[in-house]
Amino acid sequence: MGVSKRLGLVGGMLSALALGSVAGVNALRSATRPGREIYGDEDFTLMSRDRRSVVVTEDGVALTVREVGPDDAPVTAVFVHGYCLDMTSWHFQRRQLAERWGDDVRMVFYDQRGHGDSGVPSAASCTIAQLGADLATVVEAKAPTGPVVLVGHSMGGMTVLAFAGQRPELVAARVIGAGLVATAAAGLSETGLTRNLQNPVIDGFRLAVRTSPELVQHARGAARVLITPILRAASYGTDVSPRLHRFSDSMLDRTSVVTIVNFLRTLELHDESASLEALERTPSVVVCGDSDMTIPFGSSRKLAADLPESELVRVRGAGHLVQLEFPTVVSDAVDRVLHRGLATFESREHSDVG
Repeated sequence: MGVSKRLGLVGGMLSALALGSVAGVNALRSATRPGREIYGDEDFTLMSRDRRSVVVTEDGVALTVREVGPDDAPVTAVFVHGYCLDMTSWHFQRRQLAERWGDDVRMVFYDQRGHGDSGVPSAASCTIAQLGADLATVVEAKAPTGPVVLVGHSMGGMTVLAFAGQRPELVAARVIGAGLVATAAAGLSETGLTRNLQNPVIDGFRLAVRTSPELVQHARGAARVLITPILRAASYGTDVSPRLHRFSDSMLDRTSVVTIVNFLRTLELHDESASLEALERTPSVVVCGDSDMTIPFGSSRKLAADLPESELVRVRGAGHLVQLEFPTVVSDAVDRVLHRGLATFESREHSDVG
C-alpha cells in the first residue's frame, strides 16, 4: 500500500472513530437505563469453581471446558455461547438447572475459540463450519457415549446447526434434544446484526481490516468504539439490573478485537439451512426475544417452522441476551426439551428392544 493511500486510510479510520464515538455514546445512553437491582447477592463467579479441563481441537486450539454433575450421569447437556461472550453467559442456566437436574444430567460448558479463556485461532479458522467441528471435538471428548442435548445461543446456535449438518449420524444416534436460543439458520446479511453493521463507519473499518491488517492492530480502540456499542445496545430489551449489565459488558470487554473482527465475515455469510434436515426428527425448542435487534424474532419463527419437532417460545420484550434477561424462561425451555427428548429416546429404545 502506498504512503498516500495509507495516510488516507488512517484519516478515514480517525474520522470513523470520531463518528463511532458519538454513535456509541448515543446508543449506550438509550440502551443502558438501569433497572431495579435484583442481583445484589448473585454470585456471578459460580462457574469459575466448576471442574475445569482443556479440549484441543483438530487444528491445535485449546478450548477451556467446565463441567457440573457426575461423569456417569445418564444424560449430558452441552451449552455453546454466542459471539463476543463466553461460557458464563449461561450463568443462570448453570445454577437453575443444576438445582433441578441434580445427578441426572451432566452439564458441559466451554469457551469457543478466540473467546473467554480459550486459545487464539487463525483468522482463516474463524468460521461457523469450524465452530461446528469444535463442538464435535468437545462432544467426543466429554460425552463419547450416551444421550446428549445441545443448547446454543446466537453464534452458538449456529454452531449446533453446523455440527448437525457435519455429523448427522451422531445426531440421529445420540442427540435427543436441541435448544436454539436467539439464533438463525441463515439470513443475517439482510437482517439483525449484520444489517446494523452496514453503515459507512463499519464499512470503512472492514476495508481497513482487508487492506491493512497491520494498521488495524494499531487501532484496536477504534474497533471497540465502532462495534461494541451496537452489541451492547442489542443486549437487553428491558431495564435490567445494573450488576447484570456490568456482568454482560465484562464478557464483551474481555473479547479480543481480533476475534470481534475475524468472526464478522462468517456471521454475514452464515447459511446452515441444509443442516436442518439432520434435526427434523429431534425434539427442539427455539427461544427468542421479540425485541432482539441482533436476531429478529421473524428469523426464529422461520427456524421453528423448518423444524417439525420444535417448540417456539416468544419472550415478550427481551433483547438478544434473553438467557440473562429472562433466565427462568430459558431454563424452563431447556428443561422441557430435555424431558421431551428423553421420552422420545426411551420410547425408541424400548421399541428397538421389543
